Amino acid sequence: MSLGLDVSLTGTLIFGIPTSEGSGAGVMFHNVVLGVYRPSEHLHHISEVPVSGPTLSPANHTPLSPLRFLERSATVFPDRVAVIHGDRRYSYREFGDEVERLARVLRSRIEPGDRVAFLCPNTPEMLFAHFAVPLAGGVFIALNSRLAGRELEYILEHSGTSLLFVDSELVGSVATARDAVPSLREVIEIPDSTIARPVVPEGIATGMYADFLAAADDVADIPLHWGVDDEQQVIAINYTSGTTGKPKGVMYTHRGAYLNSLGETFHNGFTGSTKYLWTLPMFHCNGWCTPWAVTQAAGTHICLRAVRADAIWDAIDTLGVTHLCGAPAVCSTIAEAPQAHPVDALRITTAAAPPSPTVIAQLEAIGVTVVHVYGLTEVYGPYTICEYQESWSERTAEERASLLSRQGVGMVQAENARVVDAQMIDVPADGETMGEIVLRGNNVMLGYYRNPEATAEAFAGGWFHTGDLGVLHPDGYIQLKDRAKDIVISGGENISTIEVEQALRTHPAVLDVAVIGVPHPKWGERPKAFVIVRKGATVTAEELAEHTRGRLAKFKVPDEIVFPLELPRTPTGKVLKFELRNSN
Repeated sequence: MSLGLDVSLTGTLIFGIPTSEGSGAGVMFHNVVLGVYRPSEHLHHISEVPVSGPTLSPANHTPLSPLRFLERSATVFPDRVAVIHGDRRYSYREFGDEVERLARVLRSRIEPGDRVAFLCPNTPEMLFAHFAVPLAGGVFIALNSRLAGRELEYILEHSGTSLLFVDSELVGSVATARDAVPSLREVIEIPDSTIARPVVPEGIATGMYADFLAAADDVADIPLHWGVDDEQQVIAINYTSGTTGKPKGVMYTHRGAYLNSLGETFHNGFTGSTKYLWTLPMFHCNGWCTPWAVTQAAGTHICLRAVRADAIWDAIDTLGVTHLCGAPAVCSTIAEAPQAHPVDALRITTAAAPPSPTVIAQLEAIGVTVVHVYGLTEVYGPYTICEYQESWSERTAEERASLLSRQGVGMVQAENARVVDAQMIDVPADGETMGEIVLRGNNVMLGYYRNPEATAEAFAGGWFHTGDLGVLHPDGYIQLKDRAKDIVISGGENISTIEVEQALRTHPAVLDVAVIGVPHPKWGERPKAFVIVRKGATVTAEELAEHTRGRLAKFKVPDEIVFPLELPRTPTGKVLKFELRNSN
C-alpha cells in the first residue's frame, strides 16, 4: 500500500496519515487538510462503530484551539500586563488588538491553509504571530533565526511559504529567497525599537511591518473567528534541526497545541502572577507551546532578544521573573554569572540534556528550582517530566542530581512513555535493560509535511518511535541512555555516552561535556570525551579519567579526553555529535 500526497485542483493540500489500532493492526488512512474542513473524509470510519444514545453536537462539542486562550484573557483581564519588551508594554486588550490587526491584513492576502513564516528573535511580533497567523486561517512557520540562507530557503520552498516576515537584523539571511522560492510573494521587514536599526540590504524586503499593519484600517470589516471548525487542522509546521539529513516539517494541530498548552500550564504552575522570561527560542517547537500556555493563564510574557547573563539577571531583579525554560547551557549561564544571587522563587525547566549535578547544586543554593523534561519536536516539545518526590530531599546533592537527570513520566496531557525491544515488547523495569522509547497520544505530531514515507516509519506499530534508547526504572521513571546512533559499542558491550557524560559532569571543574564513539582496532569503538572546563578551574585528562573510574565500569572510562574551546551546538542547545565525529 502506498502513502500518497494529493494536491487538489483548488490547491488544497491533502496529507495521508496512517492510523492503526494496536501494534498488529492493519493501517488505514484518512485525509487531514491544512486549511479546509471536510468532515465526511475526516470522520468516515466513525460510521463503522455502533452508536446508541446522544451523539456529538454543537451543544456538547467545541473544536479545541489555543486561539481561545487569548480571546478569553483579553476579555477577562483586559488591563493586565501581557507583554514586556524593553520599554514596550502591552495589556491583554492591546495584545488582542495587535493580533486582530495583523490577522485581518493576513486574511486579506492569503488563502486558508497558506503558510506564513516569521524569522525573528523573541520579540512581541513573534509572539503575536502565534495567534494572528492561525486566526487568519494560515499555518504558522517559526524559522530558526540561526540558520544560513540556503537552509532557510529549503524550508521556505518545502513549506510553500507565501509571506515571510523578517527582523531587520536578519534580512540579509534571506537575500536570495524571493528568487529561490517560487511561492514567496512578500517579504516584510520588522524593526525592533529596543535596538538601533542596523544597516539593512536594499531590495530584499517588499514592505515594512508598520505599513503592512496600517492596511488593517481598510479591512476592519473582515470578521474573525477565535476558533476553528476542525481541531485537527494544522496550526503550525516546525522543522527539525536536520542533523541526519534534510529538515522535516512537523505538523502541529490546533487540538494538540491546545492540550499541550494546558499540560505546560499545569506542570509549570502558570498563573496570572507568572512572569515568564523568553530565554527559550520561540522558533523551537513553538516555544514548547508556551506562547499559548502563558497566555491561557493570563501571565506576563517578558521578551528577550538575546540570551545573556546580564540581561537575564536584570529581568529577574527588575521584573520579578518567576519562570523560564532552556537548555542546560542556559542553566549554566545563570548559575555562573557574576550577578548570581539568592532569589525568592524562580523555576527553570530544562531539556536537551540532563542538568549537571554541579549546576543543580549551584542553582538550588540560591533558591532556584530546576525541573527536567524530555521531548522532541515531534511531540510539541516536552512529553515527560521528572516529577519530584519528597523523599529525594533527604538524598545527597549528587544522588538528587542523578534522580533529577531522569526523563521521568508522561505529562498529564500525554500517555505514559514505553521502553520497548525490536518486537515492540516492553523491556523489564530494572533500570538496566535498554530499549527504544516510544510515545503516543494527544501531543504527538499529525505527521511530517509532504513526507508520508517518513511518517509511516515514525508511526510503525501505532506508536511514535523516538530513536532514543533508554531504560525503565522500577518506579516507572524512564531514563534516556542515548540516541540509537550515538551508542558506543565496545567489544560487544553497549556504552551509553550520556552515562559517561553524567559521570564526568560530577567533577567540579567540568562545565560541559560531550562523548562520542571513535574507531578502535581491537574493540571496534571506544569512548572519547570533549570537555569544557569552568572558567578559572584546571584539570587534566588523567584526573578526569580517575574521577570516572570510581563511578563507571572500567570499560566505560574514556580512552581519550580532550579540551576544546567550545562544543558545536544546534540553536536549541543540543550538541552536534556528528560534527565531533566528522572532525575526529
